[in-house]
Amino acid sequence: MQPTFLAASPFLPILGFSVVLLIAHILLQGMTATKELGTDWNAGPRDDNKKPKGNLAGRAERASANFRETYPAFIALAFGLILAGDPHGFGLIGAWVWVLCRIVYIPLYLAGIPYIRSMIWLGSLAGLVAMLLVLLF
Repeated sequence: MQPTFLAASPFLPILGFSVVLLIAHILLQGMTATKELGTDWNAGPRDDNKKPKGNLAGRAERASANFRETYPAFIALAFGLILAGDPHGFGLIGAWVWVLCRIVYIPLYLAGIPYIRSMIWLGSLAGLVAMLLVLLF
């Protein structure tokens, strides 16, 4: 294979969007914690292990942790599909499902909306499973 096969992969923009999503999680978590604990806490060494106690900051932190739990699997599956190919496009659909569900998940989690949030999370998991099935079969 020539290195140019990577340039033509439709998974590369999705990987880029996933990094934007990761950055959004990091910024959201940091901004909500800083709003509660102050800029001195944010700029300091945080040796006191002080954690925000508010609902919004806590939800932002948990949403970020939840994202980071499945993000390595997404990256591995996306690169696997780049290398192996995705002849039917099923893996690409799974990747988009994962990204879109993870985007929708953020405001649902921050708003504290139950059940629908869980269904969206299951949708993101289904996207990963679709990607995995293409690699396995």
